[in-house]
Amino acid sequence: MELVVARIGRAHGIKGEVTVEVRTDEPELRLGPGAVLRTEPASAGPLTIETGRVHSGRLLLRFAGVKDRTGAEALRNILLIAEVDPAELPDEPDEYYDHQLMDLDVVLADGTPIGRITEISHLPSQDLFIVERPDGTEVMIPFVEEIVAEIDLEEQRCVITPPPGLIDDRAEIASARDAEGDASAEGDAKVEGDAKAEGTA
Repeated sequence: MELVVARIGRAHGIKGEVTVEVRTDEPELRLGPGAVLRTEPASAGPLTIETGRVHSGRLLLRFAGVKDRTGAEALRNILLIAEVDPAELPDEPDEYYDHQLMDLDVVLADGTPIGRITEISHLPSQDLFIVERPDGTEVMIPFVEEIVAEIDLEEQRCVITPPPGLIDDRAEIASARDAEGDASAEGDAKVEGDAKAEGTA
């Protein structure tokens, strides 16, 4: 099975190094020197990692054959893809590969269905589940312990305990609009009543 493990960012310096947006929980395993990675688009690769180092909190890589800034800039936005055994699991019990989480049914603690995971977005601050709801709309669920209560791979489901407004924000907005409309209607009626009262005085 092939998994996207990183996206190449901008060039760093003049010796061919690039920054990378890491999309794996095991960069030391997937993005170490000597690793040969497929690319998307395929025409850009395969690429062999020559060196890797962390600078100011970001991973910098240099690939075999890329010796200057021009060559590094040409790789920008290319995805790096590693071959992974489908049966392989992360070292930590509470970590998962993206392919394990895709298409899981997302439900509340009481079993209420929310949708299914169609995409995992890896942001610098946290990971997000992109969940498609039955009506075709999408909701973003932060993959954090406070919200994602359980991942059950056998049952193919993800149990969440969302805070107010995370998944029902549209309903809240609609009800707030209705409330405003009611208040506005009441106000109009009161003004109209006052005007009538003035007219009869």
